[in-house]
Amino acid sequence: MPIHELAALGAAACWALTGLLAARPVAEVGPFAFNLYRQCFVTLVLGGLVLLSGAWNGTDPALLPVLALSGFVGVFMGDTVLFFALRRLGPRRTGALFAMNAPMAAVLGWAVLGETLSPQGAAGVALCATGVAICVLGRAPSNHLERVQGPIWQGIAFGLLAALGQASGSLIARPAMAAGLDPMVASLVRVVVAVLCLGTLTRLPLGAARPTGRLSRRGAAQIGLSGLLAMVIGMTLLLFALQGGKVGIVSTLSALSPVLILPVLWVVTGERPPAASWAGALIAVTGMALIFLR
Repeated sequence: MPIHELAALGAAACWALTGLLAARPVAEVGPFAFNLYRQCFVTLVLGGLVLLSGAWNGTDPALLPVLALSGFVGVFMGDTVLFFALRRLGPRRTGALFAMNAPMAAVLGWAVLGETLSPQGAAGVALCATGVAICVLGRAPSNHLERVQGPIWQGIAFGLLAALGQASGSLIARPAMAAGLDPMVASLVRVVVAVLCLGTLTRLPLGAARPTGRLSRRGAAQIGLSGLLAMVIGMTLLLFALQGGKVGIVSTLSALSPVLILPVLWVVTGERPPAASWAGALIAVTGMALIFLR
């Protein structure tokens, strides 16, 4: 049973839901404030879980600086620019760009960690990345979630930077996770670093880092739920997957969230995704099968 690959797929399922949950509160308070509120909530939840479970016991302090750097790159920088992209492009297009973290991670894993993939595994990675791109870059439905706000090139740049941050954060965390660090402890360290960085930014005289509006009760509930799904469950599953899975394959499977979001969008908006999106999903599932059966 490929338990680490299943964990990566579970992370993708969590992130498929959080893109929809995040759209409203990001529009209400802006990307920086949204990310700060969410990471503060996640820190409290993860801190309580680590304290109650005793997962901190036996943690090697030498691994913590590596996780702190991973949190700075992957959570603080990656997530913040991801929400800028989400506000400009909507969840489907943002998912397309964010899925590029899979081939980025495969290349980085090969170049930095010396990881190799079998021809079948490489073909699976390529099919997954291609399928996700086709799935989310097809004809856009005419609902409010797909509207482009501002220059599209800025949204594309934010999305690609978010993908690079996610891939780099996974790469940095891989050696620490392979050494046996508890995934919940690793998640907590990464999120605490993000909270400190975001909190510092909000105290600087930077207009972009300040809340752009008042958070509604519904928006606050969506922030809490998205944080629970994406950070407490999703990120912990991803870090567990990195304990025994290769960076390229783990990142590929975790990038399937744009495929998994199709039926959710259909239910929420009442509009059936175009045929190209379903074709892309089929290609991605074929690639996933090659990875599982390699």
